Amino acid sequence: MREHTALSEKIEVIVPEEGEVFDIELEEDLLEANRRIAEENKQLLEKHGVRAIDVMGSVGSGKTTLIEKLIALLKDKHRIAVFGGDVTTTIDAERLRKSGAKTLQINTGKECHLDANLVRKALNKMDLNNIDVLFIENVGNLICPAEFPLGTDSRVVVISVTEGPYTPLKHPYIFMEADVAVINKIDLAEAMGVDVDELEAKIRKVSPDIVVVKTSCKTGEGIEKVAKALGLL
Repeated sequence: MREHTALSEKIEVIVPEEGEVFDIELEEDLLEANRRIAEENKQLLEKHGVRAIDVMGSVGSGKTTLIEKLIALLKDKHRIAVFGGDVTTTIDAERLRKSGAKTLQINTGKECHLDANLVRKALNKMDLNNIDVLFIENVGNLICPAEFPLGTDSRVVVISVTEGPYTPLKHPYIFMEADVAVINKIDLAEAMGVDVDELEAKIRKVSPDIVVVKTSCKTGEGIEKVAKALGLL
């Protein structure tokens, strides 16, 4: 009977050579076109005095609930709108509308991220003169959105302790592209066996200058700190 390979032996890692990835999303001309439109979006938003925030994170990390809590905190101070990004449904946008914010749904079909062109279309349907703050909830994904800036002032990545302790190391690029990292559901950290301080250290390892805020959207802990980190308070 063949003996099992020793656990200490390094696992071989297969990586693609340059030009070997068959994914149209990585085509440089597409990324450049997105960057150009994102810059146009940013100029349009600045012209109307709208502060826009791209909220990224996995399905179930708490993006929608975080936005709900921020709306409740800020609605007496700012006129708020939300673009809800999803593959097919309007579930999150419907939730956020109940919070009192103006909402538009952006469905991507099969794409795993929003892009600047879709956001431009949504901006053209919104009266920007009556908005101070725009939250854009991206599609639930920790990979694709990182490559596609939308023209926002800030980018936030939300992770939950329920995703385990290695998320920042497995998906470093989205943290490199974000301005603020929110570690959510800290009320579940002990039950999940996750050390929140160690999780923060992993985030800072891949993105030393990022602002890290620990939250429990369930209890409301940390929500004001997120708003302050985004310059909204």
